[in-house]
Amino acid sequence: MKRVLLMVASLLLVINAVAAQTLPNLPKTLHSGAWKAGHVQGIAVDSKQEFVYLSFTTMLVKMNMKGEVVGTVTGLLGHLGCLEFNEEDGRLYGSLEYKNDAIGRGIMKQEGVSKHLETGFYVAIFDVDKITRKGMNAERDGVMTTVLLKTVVKDFNATVVGKDGKKLQHRHGCSGFDGISFGPAFDGSGRRLLTIAYGIYGDTNRTDNDYQILLQYDTKQWAKYEAPMSQEKMHHRGPSKPDGKYYVYTGNTTWGVQNLEYDKGSNQWFLACYPGKKDSYSNYTLFAVNGARLPLVRPLYGVGYEKVGPVLHFGFEKGQGRSDRKDGEVRGWHNELGACGMCSLGNGYFYLAKPGKSKQGRTATLYLARYVGKRYHAFEIVE
Repeated sequence: MKRVLLMVASLLLVINAVAAQTLPNLPKTLHSGAWKAGHVQGIAVDSKQEFVYLSFTTMLVKMNMKGEVVGTVTGLLGHLGCLEFNEEDGRLYGSLEYKNDAIGRGIMKQEGVSKHLETGFYVAIFDVDKITRKGMNAERDGVMTTVLLKTVVKDFNATVVGKDGKKLQHRHGCSGFDGISFGPAFDGSGRRLLTIAYGIYGDTNRTDNDYQILLQYDTKQWAKYEAPMSQEKMHHRGPSKPDGKYYVYTGNTTWGVQNLEYDKGSNQWFLACYPGKKDSYSNYTLFAVNGARLPLVRPLYGVGYEKVGPVLHFGFEKGQGRSDRKDGEVRGWHNELGACGMCSLGNGYFYLAKPGKSKQGRTATLYLARYVGKRYHAFEIVE
């Protein structure tokens, strides 16, 4: 028996050592430098080529693991948000929004231009091998193509009738989309799909905006839709509908899911948000969705125009995350980092971005963190 215990202990030491071997080459902190742009919105890591990508609202920054800038992509008048590096095709995917609301007007003011652009919600796809110098242009230098998500546009433009009979703009409070990540299909088919998460307006006077909305797409046939972006005359090429539309009951959050990230090790989807303002919820900033459980078709609370829908399950086990009497079934964390950038690195490790500001411009610091899933906090920063 003692020999068996020694063998088990030795095996555990080996497993832990192997897991730890993937970490020494990862900096515990990475600094972006300062940029004349908006705050950091999303991050992604190409672990094989050892490049890091950061979106600063209207520009993309590519740097190596030493913190040296390799190139930038500029010229965007839309909101470049969450990022995801796709290891299967070696390209970078990001959410790209064009709209004439408070965010859109703020971007125009920041960029010092006065234009009225067509509303459109695109997946931006960057050929990162071509990003080799600073100041490359998103429209002219052949580094970016886009695909329109027509369902997002439709929900953004929709007028619906709420439970009280009043007309409401934007189905489910859709303000576009921000979160984006690749991971398994929620229908249990085993397919690897692109998942996007809606932005949600933080209207405290309506009840149909208390769900996060996730759409899934099979991108293997997207070559026929991809087209360069012309911001003066936007194209309308894209799939007519998603492969699936799913709901996560979190309570309203300000601007919806800012960063969406699938973590293969824990088989969980992490939804990082800004806190909501409804007193009836605890207004958590981080949620985890179970990637193994099939969604349950059930009534949708507070939504008069859609009676039922496939609702996803929270992912963490008992004792992880919080749930109080305000929320009932809602569980999450008040997590400080993640909404401005989150990237799974494997073996339970992540990079989390913290925005900053200096006289030279906007900055970002990436912290190496470990997922621990405790009741009061999800991550621990690696010291």
